[in-house]
Amino acid sequence: MPAITLPDGSVRQFDGPVTGTEIAAAIGPGLAKAALAIEVDGQLRDISRPVEHDASIRFITRKDEASLEMIRHDAAHVLAEAVQSLHPGTQVTIGPSIENGFYYDFYRNEPFTPEDFPAIEQRMREIVAAKEPFTREVWDRNDAIRFFEDRGERFKAELIRDLPEDEQISIYRQGEWLDLCRGPHLRSTADVGTAFKLMKVAGAYWRGDHRNPMLTRIYGTAWRDQKELDAYLHQLEEAERRDHRRIGKEMDLFHIQEEAVGQVFWHAKGWRLYTALQDYMRRAQTRAEYEEVRTPQLVDRALWEASGHWDKYRHHMFIATVEDEDKTLALKPMNCPCHVQIFRHGLRSYRELPLRMAEFGACHRYEPSGALHGIMRVRGFTQDDAHIFCTEDQIADETVRFVAMLSEVYKDLGFEHFRVKFADRPEARAGSDETWDKAEAALKEACETAGVEYEYNPGEGAFYGPKLEFVLRDAIGRDWQCGTLQVDLVLPERLDASYIGEDSARHRPVMLHRAILGSFERFIGILIEQHAGKFPLWLAPVQVVVASIVTDAEPYAKEVTAQLRKAGLTVEADTRNEKINAKIREHSLARVPVILVVGRKEAEAGTVAMRRLGGAEQQILPLAEAVTLLAEEAKAPDLKRG
Repeated sequence: MPAITLPDGSVRQFDGPVTGTEIAAAIGPGLAKAALAIEVDGQLRDISRPVEHDASIRFITRKDEASLEMIRHDAAHVLAEAVQSLHPGTQVTIGPSIENGFYYDFYRNEPFTPEDFPAIEQRMREIVAAKEPFTREVWDRNDAIRFFEDRGERFKAELIRDLPEDEQISIYRQGEWLDLCRGPHLRSTADVGTAFKLMKVAGAYWRGDHRNPMLTRIYGTAWRDQKELDAYLHQLEEAERRDHRRIGKEMDLFHIQEEAVGQVFWHAKGWRLYTALQDYMRRAQTRAEYEEVRTPQLVDRALWEASGHWDKYRHHMFIATVEDEDKTLALKPMNCPCHVQIFRHGLRSYRELPLRMAEFGACHRYEPSGALHGIMRVRGFTQDDAHIFCTEDQIADETVRFVAMLSEVYKDLGFEHFRVKFADRPEARAGSDETWDKAEAALKEACETAGVEYEYNPGEGAFYGPKLEFVLRDAIGRDWQCGTLQVDLVLPERLDASYIGEDSARHRPVMLHRAILGSFERFIGILIEQHAGKFPLWLAPVQVVVASIVTDAEPYAKEVTAQLRKAGLTVEADTRNEKINAKIREHSLARVPVILVVGRKEAEAGTVAMRRLGGAEQQILPLAEAVTLLAEEAKAPDLKRG
């Protein structure tokens, strides 16, 4: 007689094993209609599977976030059935849910194309409308292999052979179609709904190995209702409009070319943006009492072996050899081991702690060419990297200071809110469980002291310690993980860093790894897309253009330009013999925040006609007033605070 504990704490007794469907019906018809799946003792399950023992349960309805992953998982199954019914002989392989959607990989002599999508989507809607129940069956391993081989499904047969001997072979059936799957699933194909859309096709090697057959991967997106789907499609359209690669070209900020794959050629305007951001970060670090350092680019492999990075990151390192010295060097992929070398140079005292060491460190990491994405994912980048050497007792205070600094920086850059994830020990890691227990407990205590609320990101810590991940949400609702704070008790031990304590004995420092922007390249890409290239005046690569209406106004345009530059603004003069409307269109496309229009009338009166980007109105101001106004507006937020 299983006792079923409901979320409100009430308990219901049943005479024997009972399905989620029966429990929901016993509670009420409304729940019986809404419940899509059931969570039993924290584990998601099909609602039709029996509960055979005492358990705590929770029903999953369409309102729950957990339903989204199930909808997408089931949509992949519906896609696979649709493809095989329309294109007999196509072999199915795997089809998981992913962020915002799902995909399924197919083997077929002729690859699919987007032109195939309308027919496939129509067939998917027919399968949804058929309301075929998802039913789970457990098969004998050999019977399952034989079944799929007889159907010509050699990829499925291979998957089953590779499963652990003690794993149940579960098959899910929807009508006459079936697939190998662990589950769980919704009640029927009807629960998938019609808020889905096929998005694109791509090639993918079977099991990610280039020696294996090439498959066609069909990507789709699926949501709980049409409103969510429409919002997502609008977000994609907006993301395309804001694409930093297109805007970077229109604003003449940067380019990337084959002779330096994954590395950025910063043009003059882009470099102004870069240095404005770097200068701002340098001032922030100076106020927070960081010491700025600089470390070498090429470092002997011996240091990377000692730190543990050689084993972990060797495949991401660019290697250089010095033949006459028989040395192997690596372009540094990160800065932390080099900062430990500065800490170790000379005798350190507890009186020097916490020691905050910062570097705008140029790093290089090998990324496969297919993973590169504009300036968001590159091989050469600069981090706003810093390491805080402190005692265990100082971890909480340093966390409080860091979170306050990070919050101010993000707010100044236009991000009012962020989320925090706590990433704990990964499967492959350095250090003992005792060391990890201590580091994780210290970071959790620091979060409590700093008032930081977090969600768990299990198994995603650095190989040497747990970390906090700071996630920004941009103007169109996308999340970007940028900042990080990591507690490291491992590297100081491996690299023999120590200080003399108050007791005159040697002690290991704690090493806090921290970044706010992450990499300048990626963060600038995020900023471009956040603002759609329409930067606040203090960050704009060109802050003002002075555009003349007639040739006679050219001397006055140059005078206006000179006064603005003297006030510290980045200004360009456009005195070309072009119509003023054409000039305004051109500079608006380049997203110049302010255009000052001058003609004979303005030259005679000593005024300017000010136009703001995106505005239709113009404001007539005396030149001196305009210079004062714009100079104040162009100050970075920290300089305005004084």
